[in-house]
Amino acid sequence: MVTIDLTTPPPPPTSFIDAMARRLALTLPELRRVAELAGGAPLPFDLPSGTDGAVDAGSLSGRLGQSRGSVEDSAYTDALRTLHDPDETLRRRGLVTDAGADPGVVGAVGLLATPRLALDIDVAAGATQVKAWHRHSGGAVASLSTCDGIVFELAWFPVDQWTTELARVTAPPEDLPLGTSHVPAHLDVPYALADSVGEALRSGRSDLVPVLVDQSGGVVLADGREIGGAEAVDVVSAVHTEGRGRMRILAAEVSERATTSVGVVSWVLLRDGWHSLTPRHDDVARVAVVRVDPDDLATELAPVLAQVTVPEDLA
Repeated sequence: MVTIDLTTPPPPPTSFIDAMARRLALTLPELRRVAELAGGAPLPFDLPSGTDGAVDAGSLSGRLGQSRGSVEDSAYTDALRTLHDPDETLRRRGLVTDAGADPGVVGAVGLLATPRLALDIDVAAGATQVKAWHRHSGGAVASLSTCDGIVFELAWFPVDQWTTELARVTAPPEDLPLGTSHVPAHLDVPYALADSVGEALRSGRSDLVPVLVDQSGGVVLADGREIGGAEAVDVVSAVHTEGRGRMRILAAEVSERATTSVGVVSWVLLRDGWHSLTPRHDDVARVAVVRVDPDDLATELAPVLAQVTVPEDLA
C-alpha cells in the first residue's frame, strides 16, 4: 500500500535550494502554451470554450444575453485579450528557447497531467477565493493555483515539502483578523440538528432554533460536556452565523490501475480561525466541529489519502 507520511518532519535538505519549492507565475495563455510544449498535456481544470477563451455563442449565456454571469465572462475574456503573446513573454523570461521549454516547467506540467494522487482544493476566505490542484507521483509534487483564472502559480517540490505547501493553502488572509468564537474547541452535534439550524437561519427564522434544539434526538457536546437550552442554541447557531470562509479538499487516486475513490476534507473558517468538519455515525449521524490550525491540514489529510489509495497487491 502506498504510504505518504505528512506528519513526520522532513529530513534535513542537502542544500538551500533543495529546501525550497520552485514557484513560477504564469498567465493563462503562457500556461496553455507550456502545456502544448509538454506534448499537449491536459490541464487540471476546464478551459473556457473557444480558442480565445470567449464564451461560446451557442452556450446558455450566449442564448440568454447579458446576464450577470455573461457580463463577468465578457470582462474575463477582455482581460485575457490584453495579455501579450505567450511565446514572446516566455522567451523574454528565458522559459522557452530554441531548444524548447524549460525542463523543470515541462516536468511540472507533465506531473499535473499524470499523477498517482490528486488533490482538488477550493478555499474561500472573506472576499478571496483560491482554487488549487496538487498532484503527486513518486517523490515529487506539482501544484497549480489561482484566485482569478488569469494568473496562475505553478510550483514543484519534493514530497518531503508537501506538509509546508499544504499549510500555505489555509493561511487566512492578512486583512481578515481573527478574534473570539462562541464555538468551543470541540463541538459534537447531531448532523440533522446542525443542518436544520442552518436552514432556519438562512430563511430568517432564528425563532425556530430553540424549538429545533429542544426537539433534537441527540445530545450536543461542548468540549466533552453535554449542553442544552440557550447555551446549545448559541453554540450551534454560531457555527453558521460566524462563518467567514470554507475549504474543501477532494482527494483521489487517479492511476490507471485504481478504481476511483474520493475522500473529502472540509473546514469552516469561524471568528477564531479554522474548524474541521468530520461526520461520523453513532446512534445517529453526527458531525464534529474541531478547532484546527493551518499546520494540522497534513495530519487531517493523511488518513484520507490512505483510504483512497489501493494496495499494490490488489491492483
